Amino acid sequence: MANGIVPVPTPVNEPIRSYAPGSPEKTSLKAKLQEMLSGQIEIPLIIGGREIRTGRTATAVCPHDHGHVLATYHQAGPEEVAMAVEASQEAWKTWSEMDWEARAAIFLKAADLLAGPWRDTLNAACMLNQSKTVFQAEIDSACELIDFWRFNPHYMRFLFEQQPGSAPGIWDYVEYRALEGFVFAVTPFNFASIAGNLPTSPALMGNVVLWKPASSAVFTAWWIMKLLEEAGLPPGVINFIPGPGRQVGDPVLASPHLAGIHFTGSTATFQAMWRTIGTNIASYRTYPRIVGETGGKDFVFAHPSADVPTLVTALVRGAFEYQGQKCSAASRAYIPRSLWPTVKEQLLARVGEIRMGDPTDFTNFMAAVIDRGAYETIMSYIDVAKASDEAEVLAGGEGDDSKGYFIQPTVVLTTNPRFKLMEEEIFGPVLTLYVYQDADLEATLELCDTTSPYALTGAIFARDRQAIVEMTARLRHAAGNFYINDKPTGAVVGQQPFGGSRASGTNDKAGSFMNLLRWTSQRAIKENFVPPADFRYPHMDEA
Repeated sequence: MANGIVPVPTPVNEPIRSYAPGSPEKTSLKAKLQEMLSGQIEIPLIIGGREIRTGRTATAVCPHDHGHVLATYHQAGPEEVAMAVEASQEAWKTWSEMDWEARAAIFLKAADLLAGPWRDTLNAACMLNQSKTVFQAEIDSACELIDFWRFNPHYMRFLFEQQPGSAPGIWDYVEYRALEGFVFAVTPFNFASIAGNLPTSPALMGNVVLWKPASSAVFTAWWIMKLLEEAGLPPGVINFIPGPGRQVGDPVLASPHLAGIHFTGSTATFQAMWRTIGTNIASYRTYPRIVGETGGKDFVFAHPSADVPTLVTALVRGAFEYQGQKCSAASRAYIPRSLWPTVKEQLLARVGEIRMGDPTDFTNFMAAVIDRGAYETIMSYIDVAKASDEAEVLAGGEGDDSKGYFIQPTVVLTTNPRFKLMEEEIFGPVLTLYVYQDADLEATLELCDTTSPYALTGAIFARDRQAIVEMTARLRHAAGNFYINDKPTGAVVGQQPFGGSRASGTNDKAGSFMNLLRWTSQRAIKENFVPPADFRYPHMDEA
């Protein structure tokens, strides 16, 4: 056991590499892409450090070339979940008691491995399996995940420093214990950084984890798991169990050892899990911690004083980077009538310049949506717009799934501020605009606040400072991450803690100490150095 007060290296956000023409990182990454494209791998489960092959298999493919198989992966079911629970509880005995400095060292090492020799591996996997352009992969599977693994140990030490005061003759302090049982980490397809953070932030705090990655992003998740093993993660601390939602989720939620849920995904799935936990509440050994981020219908609201070029840039990047498949993507926008002619001209011109295609072609701005289900759902929303007399498709509106799941960047104008495409999460490259009369600013802010059930991200654009003050106050509860003269995407660990409320989740702020607090259970300890030897109090004497 270390007997010093051990500092954690002061975290600094990982610099984003440019992958400029002729740069060594571009040459190296392209070589790794070709290496991964040249063969297929088999992905087993990892339970208690052992590779488990169930024979129930599915394939991991490239969304932009869905005939190209990257891997065959084995799927877990109830039997494997039971094995993972048992392995986790065995690992808990030593992991939960391990010095925090030793746990921190594993994730600090993982960060350095990812910043160095593993960077190409994770970026290439993310580009191929999740159809991300090189920049979108770099800021996700490299920089943000590195940041999580460097900042979280720093936040852990900060939490441990939070201690109570002591009265004379008394020593009071608290210790931060792991939860009893396991945490179930359910991760989405769209961010490798989330896939890496959701299982590791509870693990850092001494918890053991069952990790179910999204079926459409198992290839990337596998390489994250292998990186953690190389960093020294002991067997059984994180158990890797991809598989169908019900086959994995139902037995996990039925286990009396369930101590927490760390979730990013759909609102409907999160609510169903919460409902099941409520039904099972008497069977658990402890009340499970429930932490979830569940999407958004994120807005951009322009004031008449807004600068049009910066507004248009934010709309294009916010709506169409990574094909709009970000929980934070700009999905609806409110434009004042006075600016609309100029905004329309510049927006359609910029959208017309967007190149879409295979992410291994570094000149592309967009690639494919994740799978056929997403493709069909997104196209169904576009069809609604095409069929409605309340909407007009100004740009895009077409898809092609013959080789990859490609959907054009689509701009829709509606005359109804509560049109279906203004209310519902689409999770694709569709931006719906509503033009309001300048004199109706207050009423339109009310619409922005109340149209959607979500409250994840939002952005306002204005040069008038009084307008910024008033709009910020009026939209106080409309977004957990609020941006002024910037796009509503791109939260950075250590700078903008991420999360929203309402239907967007529990707002436990990934990328801050607030999230780590959910994965620990305090024990308050009081020691009396000179305890009383007589039960009587002074007021009992009458003399």
